[in-house]
Amino acid sequence: MTRWPIRVRLTAAFAFAMLLMLTGAALFVYVRLRADLDDAVDARLRARSAAIFSRPASPLLAGVALEDPEESFVQVLDLGGQILESTGSVRGSALTSGQARGAASGDVLREHAVRGIDGRARMLARPLAGPTGTAVVVVVGQSLLDRNEALASVVRSFVGGGLLAVVLASMTGYLLGRAGLAPVEAMRRRAMEVSLSRAGAGLPLPVARDEVRRLGETLNDMIDRLRSSFERERRFVADASHELRTPVAVVKTELEGALRTHDYGPQVRESLLAALEECDRIAQLADDLLVLARLDAEGLPVRCELLRPQALLEGVRARFVDRADQRDRRIRIEVAADQAFEADQERLRQALANLVDNALRHGTGDVVLSCRRVAGGTELDVRDHGPGFAPDIAERAFERFAQGDATRTSGGAGLGLAIVQTVAQSHGGRAMVVPGAGATVRIWLPDRLTP
Repeated sequence: MTRWPIRVRLTAAFAFAMLLMLTGAALFVYVRLRADLDDAVDARLRARSAAIFSRPASPLLAGVALEDPEESFVQVLDLGGQILESTGSVRGSALTSGQARGAASGDVLREHAVRGIDGRARMLARPLAGPTGTAVVVVVGQSLLDRNEALASVVRSFVGGGLLAVVLASMTGYLLGRAGLAPVEAMRRRAMEVSLSRAGAGLPLPVARDEVRRLGETLNDMIDRLRSSFERERRFVADASHELRTPVAVVKTELEGALRTHDYGPQVRESLLAALEECDRIAQLADDLLVLARLDAEGLPVRCELLRPQALLEGVRARFVDRADQRDRRIRIEVAADQAFEADQERLRQALANLVDNALRHGTGDVVLSCRRVAGGTELDVRDHGPGFAPDIAERAFERFAQGDATRTSGGAGLGLAIVQTVAQSHGGRAMVVPGAGATVRIWLPDRLTP
């Protein structure tokens, strides 16, 4: 039952409580009514017995009139239980010999079935001195059929009315529970729309100063604290990313200048190449963090303009050509037709730069940048001849901080491909891993050209 919704549990508890209350009321009414009816029958029996005792001694039952012979009777028995006189439709003695002897010592009330009488009978047995001086027992009996029918009618009324009352109480309980939980439901719906990156109204609060309002106030305070913390972290990431770009660019320029002098030995060259590669990595990471900070703050804005594939890919190639030459690798461009398309040049260059950086870092052989028109959009591929993506990472390669055991993800922050997917989605497109030899990552952008 603990897995049931709160409304259902409240309704069930309300119905159970109502059922217990009605059952208790029914038992009380039943017991009291039965006692009252029994008292009424006893009073009638005593009145009839008193009338018989006031008659002449013999014969006792001469001229005694009964209201309904099938439901009432009078008998005069000796102490052995033998019938001396009898009226009504009763057949046989109403008492056994032992019961008759027991009644000789005082008045006795009994209740049991008697032949010839409908239903059970309630009887009053009283001792009386007979005409010859011997003791006899006068038994006055009344059928309990009317009493039992009255009690059964009460039971039926309570059962029918009680079930109806429980159903109505359950419906009322459900509606009350729904009304009581309506503020919680409103808070839940608003909570689905609350974003830490966007300032806005908090959870709605009910008018009543109750526990639900206090809960809402506490949650709103918590959301405000989380927003403040999130905003401080976002500003820190954005500021740190922005401040890193200038010193990293300076260090990279100095390292490239040192490489061009060729005034070093083989070991110094390897160190310079490693430092230059790490500068590229830090610069790329700073750009990625800056994009993520902007994305979390207000979404990634795009400013589309008309781009030429050849010029776009040449710009990306120029950024990495020196690094590729130092590793004896080439970056090639394949453009089927230099047909223009619309996209944000800065964002698209950043996405392609992430892919080229991955290809140079983890792949082997030439890196191929290609662009071609397809039905409904444009496809841009970055391909290398490395080991490709391991099966454990291919399905989730574009998630933030995705890491795998393969060399293509070792040592990275796991943000590069996430940025690629973010850029593609901000244009209404998508990024995907193309199966096959080596590693190919494709960015598909839908047509945005206006007719």
